Amino acid sequence: MLTKRARLWLGLIAAVSLLSLASSCGGGGNTNTEETTTVKPVPTKDAGTISGKVSFTGAAPAPVKIDTSADPVCAKASPNLLGEEWVVKDGKLANTFVYIKDGTLADGTKISDYSEAPPSNPVTLDQNGCHYKPHVLGVVVNQNINITNSDPTNHNIHFMPKNSTGWNQSQLSGAPPMMHKLPHAEVLVPVKCDQHPWMKSYVGVMKTKLFAVSGEDGSFTISGVPPGKYTVVAWHEGGPTGTEQKKEVEIKANGSATADFSFGASAALRGQPSSLPMLPALEVPMLGKQ
Repeated sequence: MLTKRARLWLGLIAAVSLLSLASSCGGGGNTNTEETTTVKPVPTKDAGTISGKVSFTGAAPAPVKIDTSADPVCAKASPNLLGEEWVVKDGKLANTFVYIKDGTLADGTKISDYSEAPPSNPVTLDQNGCHYKPHVLGVVVNQNINITNSDPTNHNIHFMPKNSTGWNQSQLSGAPPMMHKLPHAEVLVPVKCDQHPWMKSYVGVMKTKLFAVSGEDGSFTISGVPPGKYTVVAWHEGGPTGTEQKKEVEIKANGSATADFSFGASAALRGQPSSLPMLPALEVPMLGKQ
């Protein structure tokens, strides 16, 4: 028979264990607490634009046909569904996230010092034909993402950020839209469907609205850029972490700048930059040869 003192100690140990378990399930230190940075909108006086085209050099990778037969609804809705990792048309590359990474305004302030209030209008991420539309999108920190299910089947939306807590929710067919927002900047947040593993999307989360996504013709435009000198980055998926390219641009008062990007055929090989040198072939002796 345990003494009263022993029972007390066992109760304390159990309580501490439960607290430790709750802490370990909390996302490893990630938090959905909103950014504490004071809102400081980007100056609009004499603002200009950065535009350009994203190209693909060399032979474009053949689109990968996706087997949707695991779900009869998906097989019927999208029997010829193709992967969207490399969407190339007439040598132009879609789904490239282009953004101002850093730079200095004409008045000497840093672009990283500015942050926008989240727009009141949400951005929609739709599940349609058992794939995400759009494949790549951008939001401002804490901007609502309106998640809809246009399919007659159930989905499971799984956000996997590094800088915020993960979010994983089921959405039944016919269910109302769900809202989600990401409280910390990140390029880019992967999204997947645990029920249909071929479904994936990417969300760029920025402190300002100085970003764009290339369309089917490879074009993009970033508006509202104050005069200054900037580093513009183009990010495209491929490999474990995607591939980035950079351009330096200067915006004069009410002016415009061009930033064109080109991803090569070798970038399709796990997202490696096309500038990597080719390794020489190795001669391996044949075993057992007389």
